[in-house]
Amino acid sequence: MDFKKSFNRAVTNVVQFFANGLSQSATDRDAEEKEVTPGMPELLRRAAAEGAVLIENNGVLPLKEGTKVALFGITGYESHYVGYGSGGDVNKPYAVSFADGIENCDRLEIDKVLESTYKNWDKQNPINHGFWGHWPFYFPEMPLDKQTVRESKSRNDVAVAVIGRSAGEDRDCNLEKGSYYLADDEIAMLDMIAAEFDNIVILLNIGGITDMTWVEKYRDKIGAILIVWQGGMECGNAAADLLCGNVSPSGRLTDTIAKRYEDYPSSSSFGGKDFNEYKEDIYVGYRYFETFAKDKVLYPFGYGLSYTDFEISSNMSEETDRGFRFAVSVKNIGHSVGKEVVQLYLRKPCGRLGNPERILVAFKKTGELAPNEEARLDLFVEKSQLSSYDEDISAYVIERGKYEFFLGKNVRDNDLIYSFEKTDEEIISQLVQSSAPIEKLEVMKACEESGKRVIKQRTVRTREYDLGKRILENLPKAIPQTGDKGLKLSDVKSGECTMEQFVAQLSNKELEAISRGDYVMNSPLGAKGNAGVFGGVLHSLRAKGIEPITTTDGPSGIRLSASCSLMPVGTLFACSFNPELVEEVYSAIAAEMKAKGSDVLLAPGMNIHRNPLCGRNFEYYSEDPYLAGKTAAAAVRGIQSRGASACPKHFACNSQEKRRNMNDSRLSERALREIYLKGFEICVKESEPKNIMTSYNRINSVYGHYNYELCTTILRDEWGYKGNVITDWWMKSERSPEFPSIRDQAYRVRAQVDVLMPGGGRSKRRRPDGTLLESLGKQGGITLGELQRTAINVLKAVIDIKI
Repeated sequence: MDFKKSFNRAVTNVVQFFANGLSQSATDRDAEEKEVTPGMPELLRRAAAEGAVLIENNGVLPLKEGTKVALFGITGYESHYVGYGSGGDVNKPYAVSFADGIENCDRLEIDKVLESTYKNWDKQNPINHGFWGHWPFYFPEMPLDKQTVRESKSRNDVAVAVIGRSAGEDRDCNLEKGSYYLADDEIAMLDMIAAEFDNIVILLNIGGITDMTWVEKYRDKIGAILIVWQGGMECGNAAADLLCGNVSPSGRLTDTIAKRYEDYPSSSSFGGKDFNEYKEDIYVGYRYFETFAKDKVLYPFGYGLSYTDFEISSNMSEETDRGFRFAVSVKNIGHSVGKEVVQLYLRKPCGRLGNPERILVAFKKTGELAPNEEARLDLFVEKSQLSSYDEDISAYVIERGKYEFFLGKNVRDNDLIYSFEKTDEEIISQLVQSSAPIEKLEVMKACEESGKRVIKQRTVRTREYDLGKRILENLPKAIPQTGDKGLKLSDVKSGECTMEQFVAQLSNKELEAISRGDYVMNSPLGAKGNAGVFGGVLHSLRAKGIEPITTTDGPSGIRLSASCSLMPVGTLFACSFNPELVEEVYSAIAAEMKAKGSDVLLAPGMNIHRNPLCGRNFEYYSEDPYLAGKTAAAAVRGIQSRGASACPKHFACNSQEKRRNMNDSRLSERALREIYLKGFEICVKESEPKNIMTSYNRINSVYGHYNYELCTTILRDEWGYKGNVITDWWMKSERSPEFPSIRDQAYRVRAQVDVLMPGGGRSKRRRPDGTLLESLGKQGGITLGELQRTAINVLKAVIDIKI
């Protein structure tokens, strides 16, 4: 054997061993026959089609019945169904490739000769799927020759070329060919096809935004571009439905596609080794482009084409005490059935705080409308949505000036339907400074000059409060410990005793155990392949009626050893602009959870798409917090509608995977509240999740799992959250700067991060590390009341989930 190959393989084996030891490695798979949940294929097929976005079409789509299709691109046969890592590693029962989907469609005919050529090459050149954190961004293409393409042209009516990409957990995209940019072999493939075929249909099988500058090169030959994302196990069938016209595309972009990567405002401050400064401030995505750089956009936020046309009009606008109501009419003025997404944008006055040109404040999707059919929709905008956060006074305010509402099809295509002038400034929510940066920071600000908003800079207000004092002033009182009184947790639910009376029974050892999981992934207390178990992790706790709670990844399906359904990725769900459909899908997944033994789905993932290179963008929804919050709330409602429990994540500012355990997200309090926390706030208030997961990274110098300001001041005190907060799996060791006598688990519990998951260190030792109780009763140490408060938070979740 070649020495170099042998050496590389040995190195790979060593790296893989350590990677699997340090990460959430793949679960063991059951060898039993794959089980398909009844009704799930049809539902997931419908969802995958609903979120696909048609961004170019010269009339070639939909393909006519009987069209002969030449399918090019290895990804057409070896498709990307989901991204990598805990958010995608589902033991799916099957997966339909694009080739399979076209073959299954009785209205289309796939080129069997070309298909055989690709499959034979694939067997001889098997794809290296890599391992944790080292997965391939794309699959190398089969080299094409002129004769193969020319002969295919003679047999077929149209060429469909598939471009595929993946990234994932611990695997950000790179600014390289084969990742963000087209690879040389993909360019060669497109060159070869373009030399023979006219009206090429391109399917983008991607998890997030990639470079699109190549579109201009092939514009004369491109008939259509359809972004099908990563559509889960029904990906191929859904794509075929769209190609043949069984379904009209109705997805809309949840991110702005810029002309170049360098045009994104975060491009100069992403991928930092130790920290990233969010210098763009609130001007993320379209908020930046529509305000300062319209000419740098290829495809705007909210954009997407259909096979038919719609007319949108507003019939009535009404101001109420709570906000603004708009009655909207949508008419199908085209020649085929389709759905339309109505989008309402607000233009605030630039004001002294500075504001973007447009902000999405409402949206709604119609059902299927036949030609000439009309639908009437109601949109409502809360008064609070007009406000901006003023860091100087720690309050949300509605500034004086002109407010304008624009109704339309995307952030660019819209018309003014209502405006009013506010003559005074109004404080609508007085808060306290929280999670402000410690380090000095300069960020963007919009200022109005000659009727145009231009970029200026402002210095961010840094932390001015005494965090230690704030914590000590709000310490909970201890409940006198009584010893075991024979009370069961079910007695709390039935009203036979109070939660405080039940918790008074718990020993310090039991309080410590409630604040952590069962130490390891794949706990013997839960279904095989689980992510971890919390709650009844001691025999004495189970004797008191505290059931073990089984957690499973993740956003794209239940990650267990057993076969489970693989859903489309989060970005696709958001692109559907259809919260009702999202709720329906997650409700079906909740039923599957109950059948498979999962109590908590570690989903949805809802961090903001700050930068297109983030590896986990496929799990997340959008650059827009309102859309992200509404989509996440729908997912949570669906999961919890069947008695299962959701766990939105990662709280907060998990904007990159590189050195995520080390990186500090440094941003203004305004950006934190208006952009990076707003989606979580909407989700918490509208769907009441039972659990929330913190992020690995620091937020303004403080790790998410030690962050009192995020997890107590904002989440619980401001938003009224009553649930359980858990860590992401394992956490960084650190001592509290405010209270040097506490560290690690005590530091975490003081922040009201209730449960360490999976419960122990990566060494898999089945014993506590001692850091929770070591400072109990000491000066500045953890208090009994704090331990009991954490227990109450956890036990409320256990009651809701299990009793």
